[in-house]
Amino acid sequence: MLDSIKIALHHALPKVGLTRLAGWAADKQAGRLTKLVIDLFVRCYKVNMQEAQQPDTAAYRTFNEFFVRPLKPGIRPVDPLPQHLVMPADGMISQLGVIDDDRILQAKQHDYSLEALLAGNYIIADLFRDGLFVTTYLSPRDYHRVHMPCDGVLRDMIYVPGDLFSVNPLTAENVPNLFARNERVICLFDTPFGPMVQILVGATIVGSIETVWAGVVTPPREGIIKRWAYPPEGEDAVVLEKGDEMGRFRLGSTVINLFSPGHVQLMPGLASQSVTRMGEALAEALTPADSSPINGSDYRQHTP
Repeated sequence: MLDSIKIALHHALPKVGLTRLAGWAADKQAGRLTKLVIDLFVRCYKVNMQEAQQPDTAAYRTFNEFFVRPLKPGIRPVDPLPQHLVMPADGMISQLGVIDDDRILQAKQHDYSLEALLAGNYIIADLFRDGLFVTTYLSPRDYHRVHMPCDGVLRDMIYVPGDLFSVNPLTAENVPNLFARNERVICLFDTPFGPMVQILVGATIVGSIETVWAGVVTPPREGIIKRWAYPPEGEDAVVLEKGDEMGRFRLGSTVINLFSPGHVQLMPGLASQSVTRMGEALAEALTPADSSPINGSDYRQHTP
């Protein structure tokens, strides 16, 4: 009964207005008030500030600076084995497993369309049918920078406008098609393990989604799908290594990874509710990985 009331209230909330207000407030320098808010947040969510590069909360001029705080060097070692892909973020696995043709498991008794998640791009969707997916939920207490599971060359970034539902376990279990409805930034990479998609999903009070190559992607929220294409090499190419930061959330959300079939298998023991730490092994190659990302020219020839 209580959960039903929470979901009903969440539907009724002015989520876009609240998100804009939260983003505005989180970027304000308010001196002692900012420190007080950060201290209350740390206490409420039991944030481990000893992992932060700057553990003193007084050092953060805004709440956003605190929220995207870097960690101390070396505190998240990246698995060095070349056949291993690593976890992109600190958090918890919401769901993972095989994509059943076009269907991805969201929660018990809920699934959603791969093609809808990819904003109707059936050509990209075809690369991942019957492949693997991993959905990682970042709670408010977690480190909120997102990293690369493996070496990759960016081929496309697609911004998809949408709802701003919360993405916590309660809404995942009760809001149909949650991840295909919410605002998101889709990044398609060529990798030594075949094509890979990494999606940053927006949510209520997520002030912005950023990538290291483009900066703030949202806001503004203009209500239209935007797509950026990147060359595989040259001055404008975006080439990232395993463990490199690729993006961040200003307030928490979810990361979804898609892997094409026949290239990788998830590490044994991983399951729904598994705790994740960036840099730990997530998957391993089914065949030895090449030393450099694959060439995406075939994909380019068939993409409108």
